[in-house]
Amino acid sequence: MLVLIQRVTQASVSVEDTVVGRIGPGLLALVGMEPGDSEAGIARMADRLLGYRVFADEGGKMNRSLADTGGGLLLVSQFTLAADTSSGMRPGFSTAAPPVEAERGFNRLVEICRQKHLPGVETGQFGAHMVVSLVNDGPVTFLLRP
Repeated sequence: MLVLIQRVTQASVSVEDTVVGRIGPGLLALVGMEPGDSEAGIARMADRLLGYRVFADEGGKMNRSLADTGGGLLLVSQFTLAADTSSGMRPGFSTAAPPVEAERGFNRLVEICRQKHLPGVETGQFGAHMVVSLVNDGPVTFLLRP
């Protein structure tokens, strides 16, 4: 599993011109599931998403987490994140989890995050063509693995 997080002042995701998920200040997380992602790895990623310290404290240092700030979390499935780009001029997708496995893992991540992050978790729509809009704050962007 790969998760690209971006600290945002706002973010939204639309499907067919309809907004399906929107947050104010918080994290946008693009989620790429890989074959064999385990329940333990998914649970660890949920903890990392909620606990990773990317928000400024009173001194301006990145010492506060999403759990600390109560910000929004927008989870968007993105199989292209798990693509093999090691050779050639076209990505390969054999390194991404098959759709059924990926959807199950993504939904489990959403479920765990919703249980642990009461301010709320928004999502895109799995498997749909989505348009993601965001205002990256910083910019602050990190690639996480469980």
